[in-house]
Amino acid sequence: MWLWWRDGRSWPVGLIGATALVLYGVIPTYQAAHFGRVYAAYGGAFVVLSLLWGAAVDRIAPDRYDVVGAGLCLVGVAVIMYAPRAA
Repeated sequence: MWLWWRDGRSWPVGLIGATALVLYGVIPTYQAAHFGRVYAAYGGAFVVLSLLWGAAVDRIAPDRYDVVGAGLCLVGVAVIMYAPRAA
């Protein structure tokens, strides 16, 4: 979407981006686990993948605060997903 909206790429690029965004929002609803937990884990993964995307595609290396923040997100995901809970 960004390439179409901001960089003036052709409409098929925008359509592919829009489809990806819709799937990004719909896929977590099909998980068997608790939706809120799955979506929280999805969000943590999104933060990390966003930084990796920025490094690989935009050539913007994450700084130490980005790395620490991403690590905190992953720790939060682990707590949300794997904390012992009463059945």
